[in-house]
Amino acid sequence: MRVIWELRGDPLTFRGLQERCAGMSSSVLRDRLGELREAGIVDLGGDGYLLTVHGRELLAAYEPLGAWAKRWATRQKRAQRSAD
Repeated sequence: MRVIWELRGDPLTFRGLQERCAGMSSSVLRDRLGELREAGIVDLGGDGYLLTVHGRELLAAYEPLGAWAKRWATRQKRAQRSAD
């Protein structure tokens, strides 16, 4: 999920993607990119790695999860304020 999320904008080189995925080893990132390319979700273009049409469709499926996370964070903040 992290690689797909980080590729939501402009293409990224391997090094640029690795910087955004802090904590992910280069071997793990290389493996994930290989799997995502094989699945047709990510491609390697002249400017770096980018999402394919299928990758963009998958990214759109993240939207409900993002909305849920925002609601959860709001509830957590309210609960924290109540506890204080």
